[in-house]
Amino acid sequence: MTRIIAGKARGARLDVPHAGTRPTSDRVRESLFGALESADAIAGARVLDLYAGSGALGLETLSRGAASADLVEMGREAAAVVRRNVAVLTKAGLPTARVHQSAVRAFLQRTAGPYDLVFSDPPYDLQDEAMTADLVALAPLLSPDALVIIERARRSTPPDLAEAGLDLIREKTYGDTTLWWAEPAAPAGARQPDVESQSR
Repeated sequence: MTRIIAGKARGARLDVPHAGTRPTSDRVRESLFGALESADAIAGARVLDLYAGSGALGLETLSRGAASADLVEMGREAAAVVRRNVAVLTKAGLPTARVHQSAVRAFLQRTAGPYDLVFSDPPYDLQDEAMTADLVALAPLLSPDALVIIERARRSTPPDLAEAGLDLIREKTYGDTTLWWAEPAAPAGARQPDVESQSR
């Protein structure tokens, strides 16, 4: 069980799939969403939550004022959990998130976008080539000022952002988890990434 941290549905309980997913810890979510709100990246955003698991990341954005959320989860049990969680938040008066039971790349190849804020939290055992292919498929669906947040194990190979036409703008480590923040590529030298490490 996890909860919505803040916003209109603060405290709402969310179910978590029994197996096959890796929920983002409360501490990481709190830090991430605090930073996203500081960057004014949530209010009114069109959100995409890939490898959604329980849907907690995408649903948190709706609680905090995002305009819409698409939640993509391939696992049958996990997708059913996401739908139940969406129903709970819809009753709380939030916009209804769209749940897609689908492989990530298949979804990206058939959707239109654009998206302003994207979470990609793949299983830690996802092959590097598959993650890069997902990012390449995602890139054309991003709005010009979009943010992409990628979560992986600290010891994982960093995502190949350049292959997808993305620029790294921040990298932060929380214990065994690293978050990479990226945006559509800017001219060379236009921005330097903010790289910091934090042990929790």
